[in-house]
Amino acid sequence: MQWETVIGLEIHAQLATKSKIFSASSTDFGAEPNTQANAVDLGMPGVLPVLNREAVHMAIKFALATDADIGYRSVFARKNYFYPDLPKGYQISQMSLPIVGRGSVDVTLDDGAVKKVGLTRAHLEEDAGKSVHDAWQGQTGVDLNRAGTPLLEIVSEPDMRSAKEAVAYARKIHSIVRYIEICDGNMQEGSFRCDANVSVRLSGEKEFGTRAEIKNVNSFRFLERAINFEVERQIDILESGGEVIQETRLYDADKDETRSMRSKEEANDYRYFPDPDLLPVVVEQSLVEQLKQTLPELPEARKARLMQELKLPEYDAAVITADKATADFFESALDASGCTAKLASTWVTGELFSRLNKDGLDLSESPVDVERFSGLLARMHDNTISGKIAKQVLDQMWGSGSTADEVIDQEGLRQISDSSEIEKMIDDVIATNPSQVEEYRAGKEKLLAYFVGQVMKASRGKANPGQLNELLKQKLNS
Repeated sequence: MQWETVIGLEIHAQLATKSKIFSASSTDFGAEPNTQANAVDLGMPGVLPVLNREAVHMAIKFALATDADIGYRSVFARKNYFYPDLPKGYQISQMSLPIVGRGSVDVTLDDGAVKKVGLTRAHLEEDAGKSVHDAWQGQTGVDLNRAGTPLLEIVSEPDMRSAKEAVAYARKIHSIVRYIEICDGNMQEGSFRCDANVSVRLSGEKEFGTRAEIKNVNSFRFLERAINFEVERQIDILESGGEVIQETRLYDADKDETRSMRSKEEANDYRYFPDPDLLPVVVEQSLVEQLKQTLPELPEARKARLMQELKLPEYDAAVITADKATADFFESALDASGCTAKLASTWVTGELFSRLNKDGLDLSESPVDVERFSGLLARMHDNTISGKIAKQVLDQMWGSGSTADEVIDQEGLRQISDSSEIEKMIDDVIATNPSQVEEYRAGKEKLLAYFVGQVMKASRGKANPGQLNELLKQKLNS
């Protein structure tokens, strides 16, 4: 039987406000447990929530960035359920009238195809606290520092048909919220996490199958693995004559499997009703226009500009603009070094990224900042050093804090571009390899690489490659 996968994602983006959505408590990550929760966060009797204006502004910016409808009148509701890390016994969220309505994003897939994924809605809500299961033997603790942190829950249409499509969509949303600076996107800290609604149906069927929701997946790699496991699990059940149960499941990365958490609730189970302590939020058109002016150049527009103005290949432009910090680093390095766009792109996404990945570092933690990296690019551009030597220079810059010029001078690595000096080395190599010269002149042109290698060895890798190749061909063919 041929099965079709149907996937919709609910992405929770923690908004980058300094205080919580309904209180003045700090949202800083990493504080001692229960030191950033006040009477409002704890749901103490008699306290009243006050909406954080900045959270509303951030939601509107997301709507503008995704060409989504803006809820000019939105309403907060109480979502009632009991859980130990929810001290009020309800969560303040939005239901029937969210701040952001329908929109869409274009997602580029691995094969270059572009898929449009619909956005159902994006609504503001408060986060719950956190249950801590591993601090004491046989006991669970509750940390309420996170309670009341503002979230934008971004709900997609069930438009994705594979785990790879879902990951590509999640990456695109991740890129957008970081570009417009409403979320830091830190998945390890829980600032950006995904719930995946997964179902399968026979190819050609119009009705959706019974879905399972996989909760709180906090990495793109785990998201892909969790969906793939869940698809296989559901197909096995259906092909064995069973029925898929609608439920909430957790993904266990160690065992690479999903497991049941609880039966899936419907909206009526939560008994939503408008929060009596919060007035409807009314957004003026003038505010929308004002926020529109603050939006940066978005990923797709930036990608198109780099391709048009700098003639970057589409792949390079896509990799660079996927992350705002990377794009900013690239353009700063390009401007400061005066090198070609292709050279800057190759070295940022290749040599720099490989070293960062090896050391488990983010770009913001790079031991070589954009100023010193620009100096390295400049020395390659003006032929002071070759690309091969530049790798050695970058390695030394990485651990020393030195500039490229300092390393080059200390190690005597400046490229030899004096034609007479290169010619002398070529003459010596030709003189000591007469049989290879005869073979080359008899038509064995592959030996050119041998001669290049011998001259490079004699120059300790410092001969200008372009000059070397040109002069070597002249000498061998004369």
